Amino acid sequence: MDQMDWNQLRAFLETAETGSLSAAARKLGLTQPTLSRQVAAIERDLGVTLFERVGKAMALTTTGMDLLEHARAMGAAAEALGLAANGRSQAVGGVVSVSATDAVAALLLPPLVRQLHEQEPGIAIEVISSNALSDLLRREADIAIRHVKPEQPDLIARLVREATACFYASEDFVRAHGHPRTASDATHLPFVGADRVGGYLGYLQQHGLPLTEANFSCYADHSVANFELMRNGLGIGAMMDEIARNTPGIVRVLNDVPPVVFPIWLVTHRELHTARRIRVVFDALARGLAPT
Repeated sequence: MDQMDWNQLRAFLETAETGSLSAAARKLGLTQPTLSRQVAAIERDLGVTLFERVGKAMALTTTGMDLLEHARAMGAAAEALGLAANGRSQAVGGVVSVSATDAVAALLLPPLVRQLHEQEPGIAIEVISSNALSDLLRREADIAIRHVKPEQPDLIARLVREATACFYASEDFVRAHGHPRTASDATHLPFVGADRVGGYLGYLQQHGLPLTEANFSCYADHSVANFELMRNGLGIGAMMDEIARNTPGIVRVLNDVPPVVFPIWLVTHRELHTARRIRVVFDALARGLAPT
């Protein structure tokens, strides 16, 4: 094999990392038949068998495992080259991807994206709504809005502010159940849960609320769906204060219970921060998410 086809290399790497042709295809934005052809092509060009099928999974052969680290090194070099090239770009135009939790992506980012579009019409923002931490080193996003400080040395992070979330209920709920103000007031009231494995319940209990699973009238693990259930009167829920304040028909409850405090970090890759369009978006988000 005289020259490496980078599409084939990526197909091999993602299939090895995910263990599945379908998962690798989704990650790369390809169809499964296309990815399968690329994997078959790199095996043919190298003259080796890299995978064997185990049910629906793709398991590396001994040869595949021996070559995987070499392929990872080549992939990392290609990604570093791409990052460096993007970092040198000074054009204020193109697409900048921003990842954030579903609540921030749906309820805080849209007005900031509109304002940025008015100021820099050449920049298109791709909003990635995900409650997982986007891998900036692998370019899953150019900028991430996170609630934990990143540890990787190649990432640049700016603490925008400490945000707060309190407990809220709909006006209809308050009319039906009264206005609970203390933790003890909440003992017999319905809440909107976030999971069915006890994690959210344990957090509420640690926060001083004497609740049990019997308090949960419904569940939603995504914040926007959780908020909509609360807004429709199904129970008490937690939400970022600025989102709740801007939502008609919502009342703060459990006023004597301390707010939940959490950080908002803006994060990007060190190389990407030198690209002008990335800097423009990064700085605009820092201003837009700053305390008001």
